[in-house]
Amino acid sequence: MDADARVPVRDGEVWAHDSGGAGRGGLPLVLLHPGVGDSAVWDPVLPLLAPGHRVIRYDARGHGRSPAPEAPYSQLEDLAAVLDRFRVGRAVLVGSSMGGATALGMALAAPERVAGLALLVPGVTGAEGLTPPGFFEEVGRLAAAGDMEGIVRSGLRIWGRAGGGTPESDPVAAAQLRGALPAWFAAAGRLREDAPAFDRLAEVRAPALLALGELDQAEVVRCNEEMAARIPGCRLVRLAGCDHYPSLRAPEAVARLVDEAHAAAAAAA
Repeated sequence: MDADARVPVRDGEVWAHDSGGAGRGGLPLVLLHPGVGDSAVWDPVLPLLAPGHRVIRYDARGHGRSPAPEAPYSQLEDLAAVLDRFRVGRAVLVGSSMGGATALGMALAAPERVAGLALLVPGVTGAEGLTPPGFFEEVGRLAAAGDMEGIVRSGLRIWGRAGGGTPESDPVAAAQLRGALPAWFAAAGRLREDAPAFDRLAEVRAPALLALGELDQAEVVRCNEEMAARIPGCRLVRLAGCDHYPSLRAPEAVARLVDEAHAAAAAAA
């Protein structure tokens, strides 16, 4: 049954959507959005996935339709709560950036729940230098001056090169980033980073695919290459013309890769 839901999580709730149905091989897809957007970042991909899959997506706290956090919270615990709410024992996790870090955390903390991984320009806990030097200091200065549009412009120069790097040239990505900014500030002092995963990637047992964007920031590209090398059997895909928003830039390619990751997980089950 296609339905929205308010999922209770520790000291709060998150908005989620379940497309319903059994999906191929009985394995649902769970889409985890980046920190530079919300679950609407998957909108271009959903029509390509929904006909053959049960698809669950949700907004992390403070993003999209989910209320801002009011107490300490964990992305990993919230993912577990969503899986429990929809009675999902095992799933293929599709994680972009921040969502990729959460997917990897679940693959290590509860491998029995992760049938496969499709990692798109993923982050990972425990890695250093994933943001350019001085970025957070610049964000702090702009925020203190009340210049939220300055933060959007700065972020697009880093993460939105494929769209021209400005709000005028790339209004969809700009809207995603603009909408995510309140969540950045709401998470400060409340988000508990989950256990470091970078040095444990060799322990990942789920079939994995990692797609990097060749126009993404250099620090992320280098980290993604190293991540793929550390994850056993991981297939590395390079998306030409993509930056940190692959689902917006190349939805057909992303959907195809998710299908391939799902097929690999079903075959390994």
